[in-house]
Amino acid sequence: MKIDQIYTGCLAQGAYYIESKGEVAIIDPLREVQPYINKANLDNAKIKYIFETHFHADFVSGHVTLSQNTAAPIIFGPTANPSFPAHIATDGEVFQLGEITITVLHTPGHTQESSCYLLKDKDGQDYALFSGDTLFLGDVGRPDLAQKAAHITKEQLAGILFDSLRNKVMTLADNVIVYPAHGAGSACGKNLSKETVGTIGEQKKVNYALRATMTKEEFVQEVTEGLLPPPIYFPLNVKLNKEGGYENVENIIKDAVRFDAETFEMVANEIDTVILDVRHQDDYATGHIPRSIFIGIDGDFAPWVGALIKDIKQPILLITPVGREEESIIRLARVGYDNTLGYLTGGFDAWKNEGFEYDTVSSITAETLEEIIEEAAEEKEKVLIFDVRKEGEYAAEHIIDVPSTPLDYLKYHLSEFPQEEEFYLHCAGGYRSMIAASILKARGYHNLINVAGGFASIKKTDIKTTNYVCPTTLK
Repeated sequence: MKIDQIYTGCLAQGAYYIESKGEVAIIDPLREVQPYINKANLDNAKIKYIFETHFHADFVSGHVTLSQNTAAPIIFGPTANPSFPAHIATDGEVFQLGEITITVLHTPGHTQESSCYLLKDKDGQDYALFSGDTLFLGDVGRPDLAQKAAHITKEQLAGILFDSLRNKVMTLADNVIVYPAHGAGSACGKNLSKETVGTIGEQKKVNYALRATMTKEEFVQEVTEGLLPPPIYFPLNVKLNKEGGYENVENIIKDAVRFDAETFEMVANEIDTVILDVRHQDDYATGHIPRSIFIGIDGDFAPWVGALIKDIKQPILLITPVGREEESIIRLARVGYDNTLGYLTGGFDAWKNEGFEYDTVSSITAETLEEIIEEAAEEKEKVLIFDVRKEGEYAAEHIIDVPSTPLDYLKYHLSEFPQEEEFYLHCAGGYRSMIAASILKARGYHNLINVAGGFASIKKTDIKTTNYVCPTTLK
């Protein structure tokens, strides 16, 4: 028996490849499916089953394409109603895979069709639980996402999740391995651990939602408390995963046009596109196409694309590091953004070499910001600084008298930014503040200055900040 966790950091998502005696099961595959097929070929094995734990909201699964390419059936848990052929399993149904078995455990609560898959070894012993979004390490799946039934509240779903965990998951032996669908960074939970593999016993000790003495009422309150609004693209991905009407990612790559700089400019001017620059933030600051939006591919790329580009059908033109064009298209497609018209051949240097106009972002160090604040204090003047980190980060610690203007909700704070007076942006390390800078510049705010290194660098200066409060104590 072999179990491989195929973890994708950008999505904080775990897909699983399970092989026994030449038979393979794939759990929650990503959209680009050829790597699974290649892996099975190397093992001289055949993909027999494709298991889905639920209709995913945060990424487009590759289940339909993988099934078309391998003839393996797609398996969902009870109550799932996809628009494509699939085997809807019954609770407790067993699937033979070589010498091992996989049993369906219907665990509604995160969604109504949510199911875990219990792997038993060749001796029939419980070995591992593929827990989907029902149980994470340190948390459980949020019960408020868009795929919930219209007639049921998040509190009712949380109550159902409580029963699923107590009756199906917590009854398993402490040594059963837990393989969740997500880790830290996913918007599918609140307090996910950075670890990606654990055990039932460990989770009973450290996961707040699995406290032995917890009542259902306490569970409902704690699980639903402090939930931020889900990214706007979540229900769109659910629709794609449920209806299966998405394009093969290989075709999307093939259809993307390699534009020279002159044609790129023409298309950008004639079509309502988003010019998306995915290079490093320092490269973007040094030079970028005017009105382009920065979301760096080496940061939390997919979540921020989903949060800031509202329409998954939005036409996109790409500026990428040379050699990473195809990767950028794939990573957009993973979260449903299929309408990449093409990319600039040769990257930003090709644009610059043609003599086209370009823009820059001014940046200063935290030490320079400290000097500016000191000089302003002597003159009894105020320095305008905006903190674009998440609300929880801000609540934990921030520069005194600096407002919270989270990147997620930047459009609601536009009136707070001055049109002419210089102002400064910072996040935790510089990635998100550059995204904010690109959005503001695209809207005509050119009087901004980015603080390189963000709050991490600010903390090394004598700039006055609030007393630190541990985020876990915040309500």
